[in-house]
Amino acid sequence: MKELLIEKAREASALAHAPYSNFQVGAALLAESGEIFTGGNVECSSYGGTICAERSALCSAVAAGKKRFRMIAVYTDTETPTPPCGICRQLLNDFSPEMTVVSACRSEKVLEHRLADLLPEAFSSENLE
Repeated sequence: MKELLIEKAREASALAHAPYSNFQVGAALLAESGEIFTGGNVECSSYGGTICAERSALCSAVAAGKKRFRMIAVYTDTETPTPPCGICRQLLNDFSPEMTVVSACRSEKVLEHRLADLLPEAFSSENLE
C-alpha cells in the first residue's frame, strides 16, 4: 500500500500549482475505509493563502465524509524527502494522530514516521475541554 500511495502522491505533484516557488508537492491520503484521496499544493500570490498538498488531500477526504486515516504519502521532486510542514501536521493530528507519514522523493530515500512522533505534545481537542 505504501508504494501505491507514493505513486499517487507523485502523480498528484505533477498537477500542483506552484508558479512562485516551483516546489510542486503531491499527497495521497489513505482513509480507514481504504479509499485514497490525493491533493497537490496550490500557491497563491499572497503566499499566506497557499494550500499545502496534505491539506488539499485532507479537505477532499473530509468533503467525501471521511475523517479517520491510516497513512499519508507526500512526494517532492527533490533529492531528499520533505516531511509535512507544521500546519499540516497539526491539521492531520486533529483527525488521526497515529497515522503513518511517508515522505518520498525522486531518489530512493524514504522517511516513515508516526504522525504523533512528528508532532510530540500536540495541541488537540483535549486541550479545549
